[in-house]
Amino acid sequence: MRLGCDIGGTFTDFVLLDDETGEIKVYKCLTTPGDPSDAVEEGVRALTNRVPELAQKMKEVIHGTTLVINAIIERKGALTGLITTEGFRDVLELGRETRYAPYDVFAEFPKPLVPRPLRREVGERLRADGSVLKALDTKQAGEVVRALKDEGVKSIAICLLNSFENPAHELAVKEIIAPEFPEVSISTSYEVLPQIREYERTSTTVANAYVKPLTETYLRKLSKRLSSLGFNGQLFIMLSSGGVTSVETAAEFPVRIIESGPTAAVIAGEYFSRLFDLPEMFCFDMGGTTAKSCLIQGGVAGVVPTFEVGRVQRFMKGSGLTIQVPVVDLMEIGAGGGSIAHLSRLGTLQVGPESAGAEPGPICYGRGGKRPTVTDADLLLGYLDADYFLGGEMKLDIESARRGVEEQIAQPLGVSYIQAVWGIHDLINETMAAAAKTHIAERGGNPKVTTVTAFGGAGPVHAYGLARKLGAPKVIVPPNAGVGSAMGFFTAPRAFDLVRSHKAPLASADLEEIEKLFRAMEMEGERALRTAGATDEISFTRSVDARFIGQGAETNLPLPSGSFAQLQPNELRNLFDKNYERLYGRTYPEIPIELVNFRARASLPVQPLKLQELDKKKGDVKNAVKGERLAFSGQAKEFIPFKVYDRYKLFPGASFAGPAIIEERESTIIVGESATVSVDGYGFLWMEMQ
Repeated sequence: MRLGCDIGGTFTDFVLLDDETGEIKVYKCLTTPGDPSDAVEEGVRALTNRVPELAQKMKEVIHGTTLVINAIIERKGALTGLITTEGFRDVLELGRETRYAPYDVFAEFPKPLVPRPLRREVGERLRADGSVLKALDTKQAGEVVRALKDEGVKSIAICLLNSFENPAHELAVKEIIAPEFPEVSISTSYEVLPQIREYERTSTTVANAYVKPLTETYLRKLSKRLSSLGFNGQLFIMLSSGGVTSVETAAEFPVRIIESGPTAAVIAGEYFSRLFDLPEMFCFDMGGTTAKSCLIQGGVAGVVPTFEVGRVQRFMKGSGLTIQVPVVDLMEIGAGGGSIAHLSRLGTLQVGPESAGAEPGPICYGRGGKRPTVTDADLLLGYLDADYFLGGEMKLDIESARRGVEEQIAQPLGVSYIQAVWGIHDLINETMAAAAKTHIAERGGNPKVTTVTAFGGAGPVHAYGLARKLGAPKVIVPPNAGVGSAMGFFTAPRAFDLVRSHKAPLASADLEEIEKLFRAMEMEGERALRTAGATDEISFTRSVDARFIGQGAETNLPLPSGSFAQLQPNELRNLFDKNYERLYGRTYPEIPIELVNFRARASLPVQPLKLQELDKKKGDVKNAVKGERLAFSGQAKEFIPFKVYDRYKLFPGASFAGPAIIEERESTIIVGESATVSVDGYGFLWMEMQ
């Protein structure tokens, strides 16, 4: 058996998979922000009640967490020091020397994770090719280390100029720290991100150092708690790039798991896209705190090399901390079930991005929440059953939710109670649709032919409304959609990504030398996987970032298998021109190009996910009807009867028309009047939009 565990901002999801039979068991509980491992233990114990001696039967636990990104956003990492080259102390604040809002004189920038007094310089200098211009001043380096020790830092980031070409000085500083300050955590830029661009490399290395002690402590504690329950299998962590890695690697490079949780739903979406041969799929995962989405084309989601954390202005690119690690190309906005509805400074209705989270949560949870949220509105619109939330384990307080909306939204706005409640629901759909249209357009997609796939506790509630606003023709909702993101863990490869920068004009590049560079990276990737206990054959994929000489941005070129030394320069040039023209409409054959970054991925074979087929015995759809209740229709603008179906009683071939509500323990699916639903052999719901 394998267990997938996804810790979100509001709920922690569990999916238990029996690889032999394909049988799945799920559990969902509130996240415990003080110590996320409390919720993990609660989930394992709850599942043990249904599967005796579960811990001993599990061979793998695959875990996704928001711990790293939350620590950076909330500034709860370790006191960190930075050692850098003389003259480069202020790189973190200088950044790219651009303003994200050039006409806003009050524009704020995020404060660096390392305050200026803890950023120390050492005398040394390497040329761009890695040769030594000025030797490292070891005496000064020792003094800097002792000064940081006196300041009480718990972690040190080392980032010296051009160290991606020659790590000798960074490694020398690391050796000086070891005897002087043995208890401190160390991150070197050569190990974290041996890549060109000083600001991005420094920012990423500092972020890694900032969260490293916290991540090490958490993963160690989690491992011990699982062991105390009797688990003696392997614990894996989800990477932001879509792979799965060992606890040891995640603890050493926590910056690589910064988007660990949200990535899982995209990986599940990729699997479903290939399973049903859907050329374009919009993966939509709406939980309690955020909505994550990604356009999947040809069964593959894009991966981008840069990511921003903790933006001062949530939707303003450049207002956050830059992290240069491979991350699945997803869009994340503050739109979840816990998103708080309030009045803006202009006196208009606004929903999110602030969330009530798990503590105190929406008003209807009865845990002390005082501000109305999207979940409160969905309950008051009749979409949720107050007595069947989480399968009846959590009763919802509908009267308190009603008072909250009336007093804080309807009365201040001077609108009716129904207008206020529907406004909250419809506005969050509009916010998500606007962001989705931009995301799809930027990637060359077309919402009119895109299939929307809904995950998360709130995703299926809002999928119909989102699809209508997008003009999407079809929505699919997988079984156990409320914990759908955790399903992605079982389809993700165990993989490790590496990158090295080495600028070389294509015309004069030493292809043999570059082949040695690729082999060194592949050996490092294999070592990381073998350390995690891998015994299967490891495969490798390669790519290179190239650009016109003098250009500031690169184009990634996937490389064919085989030795790089056997490639002809004109093959690489043709590959570059083809990709560049596809992206930008034209290319410039007369301008020479240079190779900048070399990338390699080491991966193990993906364990196939065997979906359990439903019993093909035909039944009567009427037997799945639980009853009928009044719910609000956005088209009729009034409450109308919706038939309520028990999803667990639906069978392959069952079909019916909306308006309908389909309930399962972890989520609820809303079907409007202009849609019909059918069920396939795996239990997926296919919603056809009129």
